[in-house]
Formats: sequence, C-alpha cells, structure tokens
Amino acid sequence: MSLPNFGYHLARLHGRIVRSLYKLFLPLIVRRRIDPPHSIDLDVFAYSSEAALPEQVASIRSFLRYAGRPRNFTVVSDGSHSQASIHLLEQIDASVRVEPAYSIRSESSTKFRDYLTTHGTGKQLGLIMNLPHDGPALYTDSDVLFFAGANDLLDRIRDRDIAALYLADCQFVGDERLLHGVGEEKNPANTGVLLLFQKLDWSLSVTRFEELAGAPTFFTNQTMTHLTMHQNRTRAFDPRNTCFNSMISFSFAITTPGRGSLCVIMLIQSDTNFGQV
Repeated sequence: MSLPNFGYHLARLHGRIVRSLYKLFLPLIVRRRIDPPHSIDLDVFAYSSEAALPEQVASIRSFLRYAGRPRNFTVVSDGSHSQASIHLLEQIDASVRVEPAYSIRSESSTKFRDYLTTHGTGKQLGLIMNLPHDGPALYTDSDVLFFAGANDLLDRIRDRDIAALYLADCQFVGDERLLHGVGEEKNPANTGVLLLFQKLDWSLSVTRFEELAGAPTFFTNQTMTHLTMHQNRTRAFDPRNTCFNSMISFSFAITTPGRGSLCVIMLIQSDTNFGQV
C-alpha cells in the first residue's frame, strides 16, 4: 500500500494558510510603500479578477520592487472587481490603474467577437491582441512574481530587432484542434509573460479559430498566442532568467529563485513567497 503524498498535502495546506493571511492583511500591505529602484520606459498590463486579488497585489508589488516603476501598470478587470478592490489596487502605487476589458476588434467576425467579449480567456486574448499601444508593453498574468533579475527588462526593452519575447512553456498545453501541421506544438509559448514591441500579425490563429467546429476551451487563447508567436519574428525569454515549473505549485520546501531570475509563475496553492511582497 502506497503512503499519502504528505509533501503535496502539506504544500496545499501551507499555501492556503499563507494566502488567507495575506488576503486578510491586504489593506495594511498596500500601505507599505515600495520605493522602486528606478523608472522603466514600459507599459505593463495584467488581466485579472476579484478571485485573484491577493496574487495581483503580490505581482504588482514584486514588479515595483525589482523591475522599477513603469509608465503605467494597468490592471484590466474581467468585470468582477468590487469598488473596494479597485481602490485597494490603485493604492499600491501612482502608476497603477484599473480598467474594464476592451477587446472589440472592428474587423472581427461575429463568432470571434463573441469570444473576445464573453469568454474569460477570450477577453484576455483581446487585451493581448491590442498591445502594444505606444512603445513597448509587458503583458503579465496576475499570478506572476518578479525577482531581482527583473532589472534585466531594462536591457530587453532596448532589443528592438524582434517583434516580441514570450515565456517558453515547459510543455505544450493547449487546444490541439487549432494545430494543423506536424510539429506545430514545438517550442510552446505561454501567455503568462509577453514583452511586445510591435503589433503582431494574428491572421493565422484567427483563421484557425474560425475553422473550429466546437466551442473554444480554456486553452484556446494560449494556442492562438503560440501560433502567433511563431508566425511573427519573436523569440523566447532566456530560460536562465525565467522560471516556469508546474511542480513548484505543490513543493512544500520551495526555494526562492536566485538573483538572476526575472519572474516565476506562481499558482494559488504555492505562495510561500507572498511574505516578500
């Protein structure tokens, strides 16, 4: 008889306790001002919800602490944020503002427009498709934490010989109905962190979407982003400076990434790092 995975269950319990405490003390946490090391010529966007409020606060504060103060840090809400939560987010720093999702693309078909305006991950995709606006833009999920290596962004935003940088995924996780060619799943892109220097050509992924016989899934937007990254002149962030590991979510003895780390995707159950921000 196999023994229970105590490390897994302890990690989940520990994560729930730490997250609950962090959420409880959010009004006090946001009053602890962060003095960013410098300003950074970058617009940052995050797609977020009321349910992800603790993660979003931790993400913003970690960016300010390690990357600097951006021109704007815009939290695009899925519509679920309360006025109290909006006020709390905008208290974090003068650069932070909360806006509703804006995902209408005039050239879209009715099918694709409905996806961009009514589906949770479709709204997220609509935000990404509209970036950048005026200068380089960083898109980040609400559960991304930044570390000391985030100052590397200062060098990355000067790298204009490509259209975008994306976070390489550890394996392809997506809507396989959108893949046609052999090997299209190789070098998977994750939508969690994207640094965009110019508007991208989304025509291939939109055509594939229009060909779908069934309804979009949770991962349809990630697969469309994956196809678009490989259709355009893009490359992955240096894997030595980014960390994406699905196993980190349930490791009880989690270690903080080193000073060279730019960011790490953190899921709800994992956050022993909440205390740093």
